[in-house]
Amino acid sequence: MSKRVLVTGGAGFISSNVIRHLLARTPYEVVSLDALTYAGNLENLADVMSHERLSFVHGDIRDAALVADLAAGVDVIVNAAAESHVEKSIAEGASEFVTTNVEGTQILLDAIRRTPVERFILISSSEVYGTAETDPMDERHPLEPRSPYAATKAGGDRLAYSYFVTYGLPIVIVRPFNNYGPRQHPEKAVPRFITQALAGEALTIHGDGHASRDWLYVDDHAEAIEALIEAPLDAVAGEVVNVATGVDISVAEIADLVLDAVGNPEATKEYLPERPGQVDRHIGSTGKMERLTGWRARTDFAAGLEQTVAWYRENEAWWRSVLGRADRVSSS
Repeated sequence: MSKRVLVTGGAGFISSNVIRHLLARTPYEVVSLDALTYAGNLENLADVMSHERLSFVHGDIRDAALVADLAAGVDVIVNAAAESHVEKSIAEGASEFVTTNVEGTQILLDAIRRTPVERFILISSSEVYGTAETDPMDERHPLEPRSPYAATKAGGDRLAYSYFVTYGLPIVIVRPFNNYGPRQHPEKAVPRFITQALAGEALTIHGDGHASRDWLYVDDHAEAIEALIEAPLDAVAGEVVNVATGVDISVAEIADLVLDAVGNPEATKEYLPERPGQVDRHIGSTGKMERLTGWRARTDFAAGLEQTVAWYRENEAWWRSVLGRADRVSSS
């Protein structure tokens, strides 16, 4: 059945891949809403911007009138709009993170109280869990966010759940683990390592690199969102689901794997002071998502990394432009 899907933050990394996937694999019409901040890049959608089932709206989820108008014309909302860089939340403060990740979510939720939709999928984050206390971390793991970014994602996460309990809204909360893949902003670990290696620079590692993460290829995440849109509503409404692989790899090992993949295994690595609020380990349980939707991640890290390195190698102009824009913003 055809649906009309609003994807917020649609020019971002994860959301642009979700949009590309929905246009390729479903009959859905897609509306992409993005404020085009430093992380939103229309080049992420360049290959589909002229697609007959895609429309783009330049705007902010904190604009209540705009959000209300858009919500009234769609069946499904996937809220992926977020300030998302942990280090930025630490260095520059939490204000933008609070207004986008919490208040923006609240504005969307209030819009669908007035104009109901079939379902509202919030892309939260595994960062809300903090360091793993269990192996793997399931959806009942305590929430112990360790950065301002993570705290604001936990706030939006729990606010959305409260609207399910209080108002009966069709809320689904997704906690994805660490995504990687083509078109990811080079501030993130995997593309940072790749672009540093391709540029012949030292790979910068926080601490000794022992921190480990569950690395999820972004195309698998997009498939998970499709599965949650298509699952019977009574199976997923009010649920929190991890989107993960169930395998964790340390940051130090990722650096070595990147150097091998790029073909420069002897390159220098530079160890920086440990990041404040560092999370030591993330590894996600996969059972609930598979039980509710049948989805499992299908891309192992070796295959995903090979595809990711190839993309960055072939698209040097893209990542150099993104890095240049980030440098201009930070110096202004």
